[in-house]
Amino acid sequence: MGVSQGKGIRMNQAARWLKILGLCIALFAPAAAAQEGRGDVVYVPTPQVVVDAMLKMAKVGANDFVIDLGSGDGRIVITAAKKHGARGFGVDLDTYLLKMANANAKKEGVTDRARFIEQNLFETDLSQATVITSYLLPEMNEQLRPKILALKPGTRVVAHDYAMGEWDPDDSDTLIVPEKTVGDPGKSYIFFWIVPARVAGHWESRIMAAGKPESWQFNFEQNFQLVHGTARAGKREVKVPQFRMAGEQFAFKVEVPAAGKPRSNSTGQSNGASTTGKLERGKPVTYQFRGWAKGDVIEGNVIVGDDSGQRVMPWRARQTARGEPNMGAAGAITVAGARR
Repeated sequence: MGVSQGKGIRMNQAARWLKILGLCIALFAPAAAAQEGRGDVVYVPTPQVVVDAMLKMAKVGANDFVIDLGSGDGRIVITAAKKHGARGFGVDLDTYLLKMANANAKKEGVTDRARFIEQNLFETDLSQATVITSYLLPEMNEQLRPKILALKPGTRVVAHDYAMGEWDPDDSDTLIVPEKTVGDPGKSYIFFWIVPARVAGHWESRIMAAGKPESWQFNFEQNFQLVHGTARAGKREVKVPQFRMAGEQFAFKVEVPAAGKPRSNSTGQSNGASTTGKLERGKPVTYQFRGWAKGDVIEGNVIVGDDSGQRVMPWRARQTARGEPNMGAAGAITVAGARR
């Protein structure tokens, strides 16, 4: 009886340890599946459905040059080359993954348009990129942000799962991805930005009004891609509502009070001591501005009037005083010990 009881206890203990072992395997299976590279960081591949959605959101085409930061097995650049005709390269520090990525490019027949190099992503020259892709942790995205915002306006950035801190995305999407077991299991988040031109400051322009040029002045304040400010036409000043920079391009609309005329008295006189001294204000005039900011010059057009009658005129403005846009804290760029 004692022996059989002792054996029963040992069997119960063994069963309990088997359950614990099974639980541990279930908990750590996602991490094990994610670990494909070598070294002390975890490589998590972006699901192919997410890769396709990222490239679609960025509108990647044959004229694009894609740089993938932390390229892993190379699937983003390879897909961009094979499906969209783009060129590009990926950077990584894992030689095992780099060998895999270059082998995959050879297998897919895109070695002339896709290559992978061993390089620190914080030290990579991004100036050639028209599109930058990443699957990096939030702190790494924020460390990269000042470098990305310094790129040519219009450069597109698309990231998987993690955003860029204060810099709100221009577009985003959520995908249901059942096979995804890390991060938010079953879901992937895509974030998209366009590097904005910097327009903060004072701008001066002249626009034809009643057959003669009228002086216009604009003062813009900028927070990443969002801009607002004031416009002054002659002595009439109005607020410029918030608008969004899409790279170099932008558009906004203002309504400016019509230029005043002296108010006539009952005799119909409009000059002299008999006038009231007040000005008659007509219906506000709508101005729709559309422009492209290139350095200290804006070129575009302005539509004057409403649906009852409009005229389109060229619009050109020059920056006479540069402002300081808010592009977030420019933290030190250091190498973090994590990547996708």
